[in-house]
Amino acid sequence: MIFIKDSLRAAVEAASGGTVTVLYTAKGQPTYMHVIPRFNLQDIDPALGNGTHPAFIVNGVEKSELFIGQHTGCLRDGELLSLPGVEPLHSVTFDEALAYGSACGLGFHAMTHAEQSAIAHWCKKNGFMPRGNTAYGLSSDAPFETARRADGGAPGATSGNPRTLTGSGPVSWRHNNNPNGIADLCGNVWEWRGGMRLVDGEIQVLANNNAADSKNSQTKASSAWRAISASTGELVAPGSAGTLKYDASAAGTTTAHGAPVLSDAVSNRNGEAGSDEHTPGSTAGAFEKITSKAGLVVPSIAKALSLFPLDASHGGDQLYLRNYGERLAISGGHWRDGANAGVFALSLSGARSSRGTSIGARPAFVL
Repeated sequence: MIFIKDSLRAAVEAASGGTVTVLYTAKGQPTYMHVIPRFNLQDIDPALGNGTHPAFIVNGVEKSELFIGQHTGCLRDGELLSLPGVEPLHSVTFDEALAYGSACGLGFHAMTHAEQSAIAHWCKKNGFMPRGNTAYGLSSDAPFETARRADGGAPGATSGNPRTLTGSGPVSWRHNNNPNGIADLCGNVWEWRGGMRLVDGEIQVLANNNAADSKNSQTKASSAWRAISASTGELVAPGSAGTLKYDASAAGTTTAHGAPVLSDAVSNRNGEAGSDEHTPGSTAGAFEKITSKAGLVVPSIAKALSLFPLDASHGGDQLYLRNYGERLAISGGHWRDGANAGVFALSLSGARSSRGTSIGARPAFVL
């Protein structure tokens, strides 16, 4: 039933040249999805490795394409939908986001970190880094670029509700600088991303894009979580010796400080702090300025999953983290993050129970 032609799908596909389609959920609700064809790592950059980007591999099977929500998700009748011109979902926890995504039916899920990394690398390769709502309804980098605020207020006003309606910004807020592109990957609200977390500083993932299959558990105790060997890049059991970790650049502080270090050990831990996703207590640093421990040759998988930069051309997108406890991934930044927001922006500061007016989710589909 998902792929049966109808007038809405036909109109959307015709208007976008087939790059956007409409899928239907288990409850028959339409959701607008952008189609991302499979690509190889070496075609983006040889430093990423060789073969298909891991976002296109689910349960060991290569997929020809991904369907990514053209818009940040909204909640309708218990399902996470991609719809234009609505206020995005917010104040949702990690587990709620996963549940709302999978409720849409077989193949549907909340967008994963692997999928985010694929799109971010695609944007970089194509020479365009999208802007977005990073200053209360306007772009901090281009203040003349505005979108419709959910509260009807003036763009830039610091009072009221500064979330903007999905897809209501200019084409420069789309991933490909085109009206058919994926909107609002930079700013507006952070979005939960499945399949990636920190546990006491250790980077843990689900293999490839297995997080796209809701049958693969992402609970705290799930056996599907794997760590990454710093020496080989292979996925290994969590807690194994010599796995990749994020190391704080100062110990015992409760304020943000310099860029974190990719390491095979954790010697520093941030002090406890507030509950917001990247306020005091988080290590913060521009993504392109992340360094590695002396002598550590960063494995290509860390670069392919945008956990370590290829070079210094990421526009100041930030990485935030707390390297104690379990921390789940959110991406993109929100309405007051300024130049820190972007397609490579990643926060690993919040617990799976974290919720806030600046945290939402986006639907995706692969089958």
